[in-house]
Amino acid sequence: MDRFESLRVFAAVAEGQSFAAAARRLKLSPPAVTRAVAALEAHVGARLLHRTTRIVRPTEAGQGLYADARRILAELEEAEAAAGGAARAPKGLLTVTAPASFGRLFVAPIVLDFLASQPGVQVRLLLLDRVVDLIDEGIDVAVRIAALGDSSLSAIRVGGMRSVICAAPAYLKARGTPAGPAEIAGHDTIAFTGGSGSAEWAFHAGNRRVVVKTRPRLTVNTAEVAVGAAVAGHGLVRVLSYQAAAAVREKRLKIILSDFEPPPAPIHLVHLEGRRASAKVRAFLDFSAERLRTAAPAW
Repeated sequence: MDRFESLRVFAAVAEGQSFAAAARRLKLSPPAVTRAVAALEAHVGARLLHRTTRIVRPTEAGQGLYADARRILAELEEAEAAAGGAARAPKGLLTVTAPASFGRLFVAPIVLDFLASQPGVQVRLLLLDRVVDLIDEGIDVAVRIAALGDSSLSAIRVGGMRSVICAAPAYLKARGTPAGPAEIAGHDTIAFTGGSGSAEWAFHAGNRRVVVKTRPRLTVNTAEVAVGAAVAGHGLVRVLSYQAAAAVREKRLKIILSDFEPPPAPIHLVHLEGRRASAKVRAFLDFSAERLRTAAPAW
């Protein structure tokens, strides 16, 4: 088996986290898959996969090689397609992830329109309220609503998301509307642990950052429940603006303390391959970045 085929086998094992699954996908025998990975490890002089009875995961060296292998194999596919007259048309499986509520409202419609425009592409969309490892979980593109730390990921900024504090008008009428962050201590609060909500709420007063410790009467892990509790009059809630947008439009919630909001959290499309991304990744980035920027006022 030549080196390109060994890379293809290794990438299939790393992506599926299984030798048996890679064998089925590539229509090879399990021993052939095992030999290909062993030969590649011998060639590079490093262990590429952690093997247990339950799962197979890339080692640190394997993660780097997996990222390179995906790019190399994608470029090889595109070169073969171009030689056959396909002119580098996007093709193959594209895996995209996004936060659950944001993905349902904004990313899923984009994916459906993208599929309609790209008949050669299949998409696997994962809506998850956690930060995923792109290499570990075989992700091509991720939508992230947060400041990005230093990493090898490439990122395209498509907007910013406000963190807002809301309450039901009836609650504010009964308990009063806080005029500043310090007055939150006298109010019931709802903590949303899956997003911007926590027991400590940060504010910006002029050039100062002010942190207020709250005492939540209710703590939940989904934005829908947190917003619903606020609508029902159970206290103040801090969520991302799009999560409360419908209730605010319908005047079931009111945004307060907007003058003290922290800077909006940046929204990025992140991916691994940089300028050498495959045709399917480049096509989706171009398509989705334009659509997400257009949708920004709705957030």
